[in-house]
Parts: sequence; structure tokens; C-alpha cells
Amino acid sequence: MNKVNESVPQEFILLGFSDQPWLEFPIFVVVLVSYILTIFGNLAIILVSRLDSQLHTPMYFFLTNLSLLDLCYTTSTVPQMMINICSTRKVISYGGCVAQLFISLALGSTECALLAIMSFDRFLAVCRPLLYSVIMHQRLCLQLATACWISGFSNSVLQSTLTLQMPLCGHKEVDHFFCEIPALLKLSCVDTTANEAELFFTGVLFLLTPLTLILISYAFIAQALLRIQPAEGRRKAFGTCGSHLTVVSLFYGTAIYMYMQPPSPASKDPGKIASLFYTIITPMLNPVIYTLRNEDVKGAFKRLVARVFLIKK
Repeated sequence: MNKVNESVPQEFILLGFSDQPWLEFPIFVVVLVSYILTIFGNLAIILVSRLDSQLHTPMYFFLTNLSLLDLCYTTSTVPQMMINICSTRKVISYGGCVAQLFISLALGSTECALLAIMSFDRFLAVCRPLLYSVIMHQRLCLQLATACWISGFSNSVLQSTLTLQMPLCGHKEVDHFFCEIPALLKLSCVDTTANEAELFFTGVLFLLTPLTLILISYAFIAQALLRIQPAEGRRKAFGTCGSHLTVVSLFYGTAIYMYMQPPSPASKDPGKIASLFYTIITPMLNPVIYTLRNEDVKGAFKRLVARVFLIKK
């Protein structure tokens, strides 16, 4: 027991791109701008979805959950990342690393499940419009959202526990921007094959399975959209579904690249860049995609702004 305790460091060194210092300033600027846009964009989506009664529908209920997830997800990693980029001593305490690992994994897993639920919602809205309001009632929406959150946090408890039990033998240099399972497993001084196999299985469950369900849903949606006669209706439906597919391609593509490829001694820089996409870029793009490509949200923003100006007058 003492040997295991001795192998646990008091802090970790997050290397990031410290071996390429010329990259740190551009990355800091990108991360800072993306984080600011993420905060304001997702807060705006949450506010307008709650304040505009016309958006009190299942689609925008799930979108509000997605925006809340993205706000918390980026906040669990980005502030520490920016501090370390600006600092010569790029460290995080052991407790901070554990918290970052658990929270980011829980929220990321929840988002994997939530995106699949959102595609199911769009499938019903487009392919079963007459039954949509009957099936997607408020209680079911709450149950589906709750199931996403519970499954995400349950997965994080399991994965974090298994990862943190691995002896590190004094290793504390994490070749990454933040504490993430693939990077932490590389610090272990024992065979991690079982952990990697378990992580791959979880990847199938939380990444490949939802992605497959999403693709099947959109195959049916595309088939249904082709039968819509008014061009305006078809364009609006394609805009709504296209925005969701854009998020899906960015989020799942980079996450699968990071979590489901076998360990490689080659350069880890592509993995770090991939992690930037699903932790920073995708949460920033969500509000842009759902507002610029969605007439309902743009209309709600206009009504909200008009209401604010009327109150001031």
C-alpha cells in the first residue's frame, strides 16, 4: 500500500506544446477567443430558449441541455489550460487533475448520449410529424435528458476510478493540455492493456453506437425530406438537420480519433489538436450553427431584442 501511495505525485506537469514554444501564443489567442465566444454564445442560447415561449419545444429543451453541457465542459479545462500556457511552470495539483478528469469525462460522455437523443428527436419531427407531440411529451424529454446525464457521470466514475488506480511510479509529466485518460494511462509503470481494452469498449458504447444511431436517423430523415414538395419547407428542414450533423461530425470524429486509436509511439501532436476540437472548437460553434442556420432561433433573438428596447422606452 505504501508503494502505491509513493507512486502518486503531489502535482502533474502538463506539457502541452511546451516542446514547440512558438505555438503557445497562437494557441492561447485561439483558446481565449473561443472560450469567450463559447460563454456568450451558449448563455445566449440558454436565455433565448427559456425566455421565448415559441422555443418551449423538445428540440430547444435538448439544445439548452447541450449549451449547458458545453459551458461546463469548456470551463472544466480551458481556464487551467490558459494559465499553463502563460506560465513557465505548467503544473496542476493531483486533486485538480482528478477533478478535471472526472468532470470533463462525465460531461463529454453526457454529450455523446445527448447528441444521439437530439437526432432521435429530429427523426420523429420529420418522419413522424403527426405522432411527434404525442411521443415527445415533456415527461419523456425529462427522462431522456436525465438518462443522458446519469449515464455520462456513471461512465466517468468507472473510467476515472480505473485510471487513477494505476500505479505511476513517480511519473508526473502529462504530454497533454489537460488531464485526460489516454494521456494519464501513458504515465503508468505497469501494463495498461486491460485498461486500453476497457476504454475501447466504452468508446464503442459512447461513441460508435450513438454515431451509428445518428447516421441511421439521418438516413431516414434524408429520405423523408426528399418527399417534401414545397422547396421552402425542404430548405428549412435541411438547415435544422444540417446544423446538427455539423456538430456531430466535429465532435464524434475528433473524439473517436483520440479515444479509439491504438497506442502509438508516433507524434502525439495530432491527438492534442484533435482534443482542442471537441473541448473548445465544437462548444464554440454550437451557438453559431444553431443560430445562423436556424430561422426559429434568429426570430426569437429579434423578438427578445425588440422586447428589451420596448421595456427601456
